[in-house]
Amino acid sequence: MSDQTADIERIKESARSLSKIHREFDKNANPADGLGKAILGDQGLVDVFDEFGDNWKIHRERLTEELESLSKLLSTAAKSYEDIDHQLLQVRQEVLTKPSPRSRSTTNFLFLEPVPHCC
Repeated sequence: MSDQTADIERIKESARSLSKIHREFDKNANPADGLGKAILGDQGLVDVFDEFGDNWKIHRERLTEELESLSKLLSTAAKSYEDIDHQLLQVRQEVLTKPSPRSRSTTNFLFLEPVPHCC
């Protein structure tokens, strides 16, 4: 038997947290949008912010995809662990409630003597 454990609630919580972060990344645009020379005071700084915005868009899209993928992976893992736990519990209950072969005795009705099990 393995002594590994999984904190299913923590996995679920992580999946929910990543999903929230994903939504924030998905709905929030470039933080530098709308910052022009009037606000920043220098065209060079505006250009730097524009470049940042372009890079941010590319990287935000990648991060959003990764966050979504990881969130789904964690949700699937938590569900799988729960399913396995449920299946193991069912098997355990079946084994505990099933009479053992040795406890069953067969009687030879002709002689009224117990007949030993062969298997």
